[in-house]
Formats: sequence, structure tokens, C-alpha cells
Amino acid sequence: MNIKHLLSHKIIRYALVGGVSTLIHVMIASLYLYFIRDSILQSNIIGFLVAYIFSYLVQSQLVFKHNISIQKAIKYFIVQFGALLVAIASSEIFDSYNNYLRTLVVALLLPFITFLLHKFWTFKEIKSD
Repeated sequence: MNIKHLLSHKIIRYALVGGVSTLIHVMIASLYLYFIRDSILQSNIIGFLVAYIFSYLVQSQLVFKHNISIQKAIKYFIVQFGALLVAIASSEIFDSYNNYLRTLVVALLLPFITFLLHKFWTFKEIKSD
């Protein structure tokens, strides 16, 4: 299988953009912690917001091939923020399980769920008759 064939699949492009978005979040949060203020909450909020903007713009254009719109941006934010809350809640609820296993389950399951939510809700194709 070649790269071009792999990139023809939405889920692969979604995962790649998601990976870059995660790196952006971590970089921005780390830079904020180091240069601006030693606050985990503030650094992660800033990192999340910058990564959200990047992710929404690129996922809209590259993965789902939709125009940018406020309505879709709001839906995208709801899904992404919901995923963040689920990740936080699952860490609290399943705190008796192995930390690495919890992280792995969240890291593998949540992106797949958010992909489906974006495909069938955020970027749902409207059929015209």
C-alpha cells in the first residue's frame, strides 16, 4: 500500500491531522508554562484552543471537504470539548485501573468516536432532491 492510497481514506487523514493537533496542543501548553505562567489549567486551555482552531480549519478543508462556517465550528467545538470532558471523566471514574491502559483506551477510542460524530453530525452531507 502506498502513501497516496492511505491518504485517500478520510479516517487516515483525520488521524494525521489529529496527531498534529495534539502536538500543537502540547507545544503551546509547554511554551505557555515555560515562558508565560506556571499554570496547568491556563496552559491547557490555551493549548486546546489553538489546537482546536488548527484542527477545525484543516479537518474541514482536508478531511471532510466542507467550507468553514460558524455553525460547523460550534458543532466541532462541542464534539471536541465533549471528548475532552469524557477523557477527564474516564480518568476519574476508572482511577483504579492501570494508568497506561486507561490512557491507551482513551487515545484509541475517543478519536474514532469523534471521527464518527464529525462525519455524521458536524459535517453531515445535506442531500438535496
